[in-house]
Amino acid sequence: MECINFDEQFEQYESEWIHEHAAEYGNSVERMEEEMPALYEEWLHQPADWLDGVAPCMYFERYDDAFMLCEWMEEYFQQNVPVPDLLLDRITELGEDAERALMRILRDETAPEEAVLTTISLLTELESRGPMNLYLQWILQREKNDDRADKAAEALVSMGGEVPAKALELYDGASDDAQETLLDVLCNFPGNGKTYELVMERFQREKEHIAFFASLLGKLGDERAIPALTRAMQESGINYLDYIELRNAIEALGGDAPAERDFSGDPYYESLSRMQ
Repeated sequence: MECINFDEQFEQYESEWIHEHAAEYGNSVERMEEEMPALYEEWLHQPADWLDGVAPCMYFERYDDAFMLCEWMEEYFQQNVPVPDLLLDRITELGEDAERALMRILRDETAPEEAVLTTISLLTELESRGPMNLYLQWILQREKNDDRADKAAEALVSMGGEVPAKALELYDGASDDAQETLLDVLCNFPGNGKTYELVMERFQREKEHIAFFASLLGKLGDERAIPALTRAMQESGINYLDYIELRNAIEALGGDAPAERDFSGDPYYESLSRMQ
């Protein structure tokens, strides 16, 4: 399976077009950029010598073996060649066959991480619920910085259904990092009193993560959190970034934040002020 760099081919096509038409547009970059979507469509449907006369839009359409196409995608990642959107589009067009092939990648511990992250996105696009339990296991096993677990959490949010009940069931036995991720998922399903209690307990206990848990309280939409958020906002030791997140949470819940405080000398405040 040859991993052709489609991005590189379009960039060459684009560069040649710009060179030929620059004078027509008065060398206006903005005006030429407006033509790019149409130029891309033209490139997609134009037979290409570098594809033996096949138009780019038809190159992957010739194949209907989902497992082969998914292996091709992995090969692109292994060779560090940009994966064509056309290949990804063809995979998702194959529906249930693609879902089975993509699940194989998720279960392959040797698969390139970027291939796994892309696979999660494709399964989300397919609205697959098949990987739900696997995603939850990844969260339970997560490391401190774990892109796979973070991506799995995003995918779980889109599933709904049994996700909140399963996440709550796993919460007590999870590590602190896994619990934070589970709560981040659960806060997308407001109305559960247990979730509110868990987030509020962490909010009041873990001052070093107060901004994160404040944002979760804001997402939950439970107005009972406003007094605790207000008290935290008035504490003398908070930094400017925590203060802003607390204020945002209060306003998201329909409350009125206390009057603006003076944060002169706070490094976050000073840094943001210089950027304005």
